[in-house]
Amino acid sequence: MIPRWHMFFGGLFSLLVWITFPWINWFYILIIFLSSFLIDFDHYLVAVYHTKNIGLINALRFYDLAKAKEREKRKRGIREKGFFFLFHTIEFHLIVLLMGIVHEIFVYAFIGMFFHSILDLADLIYKGELYRREYLMTRWLIKKLK
Repeated sequence: MIPRWHMFFGGLFSLLVWITFPWINWFYILIIFLSSFLIDFDHYLVAVYHTKNIGLINALRFYDLAKAKEREKRKRGIREKGFFFLFHTIEFHLIVLLMGIVHEIFVYAFIGMFFHSILDLADLIYKGELYRREYLMTRWLIKKLK
C-alpha cells in the first residue's frame, strides 16, 4: 500500500481513536497517526542501501523499477520474496510494545504500527502477494546465514 493511503487511513483511525477515547492526550493520538505511516521509513532505508543514494526521488524510482521487474516475473509464474523490511517484522513490533513498559508513548506507537501492518496484510492478500513479505526477522536471519 502506498504511503498516501496509510496517511489517509491512519488519519481516520486516529480520529476514531480520539472520538472513542477522548481522554487520550492529543499528543498520543498524534503518535498513533505518525507511526501508522512512518513505519514505512524502512522502505526508504532499503532503497538507499540498494541505490547508494539518499534522494527520495531515487527511492521512488527504485521501487517503480522493482515493481515492474516483479510484475514481469509474476507473469512468468515466478513468485519471489520481496525486500526485507525490518520495521514490519513481528519482532520489531514486540520490541516497541515491550518498550511501553519504560514509557507509554511506545504503546501508542505500537498501536499505529499494528494498524499499519493490518492495512499492509489486507492489501497483500487483496493483491495475491502475501508470499512477498517476510514477517519474522529470525526466519530471515536463519535463511541469510545458511
